[in-house]
Amino acid sequence: MKTLAIGLMSGTSLDGLDICLAEFEKQDKWTFQILKTETLPYSETWESKLKNSIYLSTEEILELHSEYGFYLGRQVREFIRKHQLENIDLVASHGHTVFHQPQKKFTLQIGDGRAIKLETGLPVVYDFRSQDVLMNGNGAPLVPIGDELLFSEYSACLNLGGFSNISLRSEGKRIAFDIAPVNIILNHLAQKVHKSFDENGTLAKTGKINEVLLEKLNALEFYQQPHPKSLGIEWCNQHIFPTLLNLETLDALATFTEHTAQQISNVINNNSIKDILITGGGAYNTFLIEKIRERTKAEIIIPEKEIINYKEALIFAFMGVLRINNEINILSSATGSSKDHCSGIIV
Repeated sequence: MKTLAIGLMSGTSLDGLDICLAEFEKQDKWTFQILKTETLPYSETWESKLKNSIYLSTEEILELHSEYGFYLGRQVREFIRKHQLENIDLVASHGHTVFHQPQKKFTLQIGDGRAIKLETGLPVVYDFRSQDVLMNGNGAPLVPIGDELLFSEYSACLNLGGFSNISLRSEGKRIAFDIAPVNIILNHLAQKVHKSFDENGTLAKTGKINEVLLEKLNALEFYQQPHPKSLGIEWCNQHIFPTLLNLETLDALATFTEHTAQQISNVINNNSIKDILITGGGAYNTFLIEKIRERTKAEIIIPEKEIINYKEALIFAFMGVLRINNEINILSSATGSSKDHCSGIIV
């Protein structure tokens, strides 16, 4: 039976809301077809609201949770109208991460699914991460279920978004973990020189690597920790941003790009990965990709734009389909939770 689902993804790098309509079918195995996609850039107001949500009071966060839910619902409704879509089975929404502290048993993705339902009239699945955190998991990464069931032909899948995360098969299990921050830092630095991001890594290319800072970054405890593990903005605020304060912006970009490339290459090499599918906005950073290519023997595969841009939104749509069918959509081998489980609140 075919299922039509819309997936919504808002990443930590705040480059907009990704919407992906896909058709899923299960016969011998799951297959998918991406039908329509769109990225809606955030207005300055929304970008500011989401960026500063971490500093809000409890009441203000609750207000934003509702407001953003209605915003998501309106965007979906307009997407359906614009493309004259019919027979949509469900909407699956990741929401926007405000807090992520699994060690304290909480993670918060705002965007109330009930508001999306009220705006669209469609069944909605949301809040995929909280249950995993309550089950002693990291609540991340969640995308590996899609890598396992939809992209299994690749040895590994690497996403270069706000953070880089990887998923691969090891000893018969799908493991996954965050590697290092990427665009959440690079975009912030690029904005200091009035660019929204470092296109093709051109700015980083002109900067000079600060070897002392590079060594300090590479020595951070997170990189020595075993998986499963995940990163959040709080970690960047504590460990990354303060170290870059006194560095000239282009040098900071050069140094952090080098740091990211080294950390990613270490993981590829340490796991003897033969071929790797790279998606997310960072796949367009040709300077970063070149640096990874130079350091590893793995075949680097950059897919078509639809997959680069919408793989995460696609997989959240898929997770919604699995949830509706009451099938496992979170792998404990990836998140560290006590067991594989089926997560997401259904409205």
